Amino acid sequence: MSKHQIKQLIQNKLSFNEVNSDENYTQGLIETGIKGVQLFKVTHAMRCAPAVYEPCIVAIVSGAKEAILDGKHFIYDEHNYMCCPMSMPVEAGTPSASPENPLLGVIVSLDTKVMTELSITMAAEGVKKHASAPKTQGLTLAAWDDSFSDSLLRLLQLVGNPVDIAVLGEGRLRELYFAILNGQAGSSVHQAFGVGNDIARSIDYLVSRLDETITIDDMAAKIGVSRAVLHRKFKDATSMSPIQFVKSMRLNTAAMKIATGMNVSSAAMSVGYVSSSQFSREFKRMYGQSPKQWSQAKELPGELVDQAINQATSLRN
Repeated sequence: MSKHQIKQLIQNKLSFNEVNSDENYTQGLIETGIKGVQLFKVTHAMRCAPAVYEPCIVAIVSGAKEAILDGKHFIYDEHNYMCCPMSMPVEAGTPSASPENPLLGVIVSLDTKVMTELSITMAAEGVKKHASAPKTQGLTLAAWDDSFSDSLLRLLQLVGNPVDIAVLGEGRLRELYFAILNGQAGSSVHQAFGVGNDIARSIDYLVSRLDETITIDDMAAKIGVSRAVLHRKFKDATSMSPIQFVKSMRLNTAAMKIATGMNVSSAAMSVGYVSSSQFSREFKRMYGQSPKQWSQAKELPGELVDQAINQATSLRN
């Protein structure tokens, strides 16, 4: 019942936005007034394109989304929400969206400070990680259990009521975070935000310095381990080696910036490339197109474009 009510709330909010928007709104991200919580609607299919997922959960109420991480496909819909506890370079798409059957859902950013506090408190109280959850591999699909559905519904019921959001918003976000930590994605989230979250910290270090020359030695030193230990832990946590991860993060971020209109040279420089020719070679090797061809041909759905713009402007914040 909660899931049906969540879908109705999202549809009502999107319908209100369409009627009252000065523009002919058909798709994209919609702010809810709750920090880090956005609704989205996508009305046409799009093959997977480079994206950077920041720490978040994505819950679908209609349709399905696809994400590809290091060659592994994740398809999530109204039965499973997607949890990304660390910044990850992925390819994302909307394989079945259409005007008749739009993709509808909600994105909830995971606040690092709050998630860390909850994870450490739960560990101190002896709360066990979800026994059936697999080892973290960057992305996790988790079932919509009753706790998750009920807490998400209670959060979204605040939308449209500024006073309620101001008084109750933070508490209901914490309630949702707690449900995630207790659900099937709990093991992954505890690893990213709890004690010993060294790989998540090394990723944060990298993401905040994409325009700088960051070496594997720098990342290892940041968390106080050797290169060999960093490589092993990184592979366990993300399914990629540190070198693969750094390259994917930089190229995906550049591709998103190019898709939003940034020129190729500026995009290359903004993610740490000093050689345009090297950037072009590596870009074409990864995506099968030169940066110029990409800028002319790539057209992303509104939800991904909005996400790209948000991330491109906030990476250094």
